[in-house]
Amino acid sequence: MNKNKPDNRADNVEKLQEAVQHTIENIEASHETMQMAGEADRAAIEKKNKKREESLESMREEIKDEARNQQKR
Repeated sequence: MNKNKPDNRADNVEKLQEAVQHTIENIEASHETMQMAGEADRAAIEKKNKKREESLESMREEIKDEARNQQKR
């Protein structure tokens, strides 16, 4: 019988911050790539960056929520 692992959220803020940093680095790297890309590739990169920006907003909100929850404990 498999037991589920307990929900350990102690390091969620740290993991989310790392994900935010990684996403920002991807956006910055894509700007360099866009300078050498053709029009179609540039459009695809811009679309992907838009999704990355949306993800950043979500992750930052989640960081705030997690930080608030940690303060309550």
